[in-house]
Amino acid sequence: MIRVLLVHDAYLMRSALTALLGRERDLQVSGASWGAAVVQARSVRPHVCVVDVDCPGALRPAALTAPARGVTGPAPALLALATAAKPGALRRAFDAGALGYVSKDAGPRRLLEGIRQVAKGERFVDESLAFGFLQAAEMPLTPRELSVLRMAAEGSTIAEIARQLHLSLGTVRNYMSAITRKTGARNRVDAIRKSQHAGWV
Repeated sequence: MIRVLLVHDAYLMRSALTALLGRERDLQVSGASWGAAVVQARSVRPHVCVVDVDCPGALRPAALTAPARGVTGPAPALLALATAAKPGALRRAFDAGALGYVSKDAGPRRLLEGIRQVAKGERFVDESLAFGFLQAAEMPLTPRELSVLRMAAEGSTIAEIARQLHLSLGTVRNYMSAITRKTGARNRVDAIRKSQHAGWV
């Protein structure tokens, strides 16, 4: 029996996918929002975590596979639900060590195939995501620039970003200038828009 934890913030989608997957005799499926996912993963101890990496809260999917204190055994395999139009989300899943990637436009059989394959420790990549992976490899921003941009996208001022990241005002302005240049944007607002469209923030 393969224990599966499905993580999605939209209750309707999570419930529908959990019910669909739960019909399979070899799967034991539970669902959780991103806010409850880490606690649920420690309780259920899934073999596979199926995660929607496009959800706003899906910034650190690696937290689901981090070993809990006092818990032994292998970490769950990560299978990402993604779209080629959001290369930033694909990159986050890759950086988190995802073993499988299934397109959101794929059919249920494809998702089941991916779950069973990653449960065996084998990589599974939906071929329709290939172009998204090529774009993900070209991500121009450093992790620090992404942190600055993410805070700016949430409405933080230069001073607030500097205080929270323990940087000087000048350093934050330099980061914002570099972000604007690297994304080919006209200004900070345009850089945020372009990065959100690509799924980087």
